[in-house]
Amino acid sequence: MIEVKNLWKVYRTGNIEFTALKGINLFIGKGEYTAIMGPSGSGKSTLMNILGCLDRLTEGRYILNNKDVSKLTDNELARIRNREIGFVFQAFNLLPRLNALENVELPMMYAGISAWERRRRAREALAKVGLEDRMYHRPNELSGGQKQRVAIARAIVLNPSVLMADEPTGNLDTASSYEIMKIFQELNNDGTTVVMVTHEPDIAQYTKRIVMVRDGNIIEDRAVDNRITL
Repeated sequence: MIEVKNLWKVYRTGNIEFTALKGINLFIGKGEYTAIMGPSGSGKSTLMNILGCLDRLTEGRYILNNKDVSKLTDNELARIRNREIGFVFQAFNLLPRLNALENVELPMMYAGISAWERRRRAREALAKVGLEDRMYHRPNELSGGQKQRVAIARAIVLNPSVLMADEPTGNLDTASSYEIMKIFQELNNDGTTVVMVTHEPDIAQYTKRIVMVRDGNIIEDRAVDNRITL
């Protein structure tokens, strides 16, 4: 599903260079549930941005679902993001003027799917995350946990190859975090590949594998001991 070979990321500002990733090698198979962890400035968010095709690598190769995305054009990368990757962010990124159903429909509009089919799939995705009774509510009428569930529904509505979550519980209380982790586990049990960045060790315990990043290097890659299942 995901294969990274000798990945380097260097940021340049004038004569100043900063190397964020230093020759990363990583393989994530189909159906895995992986947490990427590390302290602030470790490179974990840079790695997630490259895996999500939001940023470009400086050197190396990145294979996503048997496609070499390393040298794709901006338009080709945009199509990959829309079709192959579902994103869940800490800040939810919902449009405030749209209700939950309309927010979930957005990726399908960009994909050219008919209005009737968009509505059907959006209803189905919201039902999958337990929000059938909130689909006509706007974001300001939803709790933090409900907003994140809308974001998850939006991320999965096009059946992406991989679901990528960046600190998905960072703005949530304990009970809401539990609900979100339960949904991720259910999606993974149904075959969805999930990659999640988190700085919270207790949240990582819900996953199956932890990749630890520090100073731009992978320093540990292990199965999760004492995994929490819901």
